[in-house]
Amino acid sequence: MEIILSSLNNIYSINKRVLEEINKSEFEFNQSCVIPYRISNGSIELLLITSIKKQKWIFPKGFIEFNLSAFESAKKEAYEEAGVIGENETVELGSFELKKKDSTSHVKIFSMEVTKELKDYPEKNLRKRKWFTIKEALENIDNSDIKNFVNKLETKIKPANQNPA
Repeated sequence: MEIILSSLNNIYSINKRVLEEINKSEFEFNQSCVIPYRISNGSIELLLITSIKKQKWIFPKGFIEFNLSAFESAKKEAYEEAGVIGENETVELGSFELKKKDSTSHVKIFSMEVTKELKDYPEKNLRKRKWFTIKEALENIDNSDIKNFVNKLETKIKPANQNPA
């Protein structure tokens, strides 16, 4: 019996140390984000959604799913969170690191021209969505890295191409 208790104490001690190390360490994740846009009356408009907790204006973003490419995952987030579908070439605008309290996310950013805006979508009751001009979007976005990608996107889009959306 004494040997069993000694073994259990050793196991508990080892597990406790492992859990303490895990709690101290920083987790790293891979995420993708999409900047949905459309051309309306010759001007570029960007679709922002509100975050669930803080109700801040953001772009659809989420973890890259194991069976999807980063771009496919970003398009899936656009559907689930914003209720939009789009088609374009897989153009990665870049990436940045998003640091939070205990984690770092490596975020890849893509643009997506919206071809269809749905009335019903999975997170319809959790978020608001709204089209903004680029200037308005920049005023409402908090993240400076995201703002840089919005500016980068503006130089890549040719407003002469009218979108049927």
